[in-house]
Amino acid sequence: MELKGSFFSDFLKPAQVVYNLKAKDKIQAIEELLDVLFKQKLIKNKKPILTRVIDRERLESTAIGHGVALPHARVDTGHDIAVVVGRSAAGIDFDSIDDKHVHIIILIVWNPSIPGLFNHLFAGLAQFLSSPGFRKRLFEAKNKTELFGVISEIELHLPDQDDKIMSRASLLWKLQEIEIQKKKAKKAEQAKLQKKADLIRQELDTELLDRFDKLMERYGFAVAEVDGGACLGCFINVATGMGSAIEGSNDIYVCENCGKFLISKKKT
Repeated sequence: MELKGSFFSDFLKPAQVVYNLKAKDKIQAIEELLDVLFKQKLIKNKKPILTRVIDRERLESTAIGHGVALPHARVDTGHDIAVVVGRSAAGIDFDSIDDKHVHIIILIVWNPSIPGLFNHLFAGLAQFLSSPGFRKRLFEAKNKTELFGVISEIELHLPDQDDKIMSRASLLWKLQEIEIQKKKAKKAEQAKLQKKADLIRQELDTELLDRFDKLMERYGFAVAEVDGGACLGCFINVATGMGSAIEGSNDIYVCENCGKFLISKKKT
């Protein structure tokens, strides 16, 4: 399936929008939204999908800040993609990165046969959701029809070729931590760690994972922090301007000297 020129409305009908969520917490909200997908016959079995979405939330919250959350799971739905949107006037605690309650939840379930699809969807969503003006219109929608109309404007697109090395830095860093833990873990812990690693790998493009695995095999680590303008993988200064670009960013950059992925040094 190709997303060139697609809009969010291609995957969303008014019946897949819940204007007033009844849920009081995020697990209730996820259940309520999955009920909608089940009633619309977009998913066949709610329970395994609920388990997968909750497992993903426990790994790392999908609340992206500014009152928005993007819970998701990669499971066989029988369809390419299933989307449902919920609005909570009171707000729901989603363990957001900015500690703010979530008012708009966009839940996405996609087919395992489409690798990297969520990254493509996320690129389109992020572009719109990063705009304060667009978020204001989402939050101030007066009814279901108006909310559906605003969301329908979101355009989805495939990333440019040069963007394929970019993904969520926190997930790639966490994957590295898990892979290192797996080497030291006892047999009883291996399955749990592998399950966490698989959840992360489902969201990353094949090209990025291939590079990651080769770096891990060769050096024992693939992601290095940048501190004081230098890559801590090779201790060589990064290109002018890259250090400041990486600071506070959740994108992945690549060291021109050692080839490792770069992220901003974690604050302690």
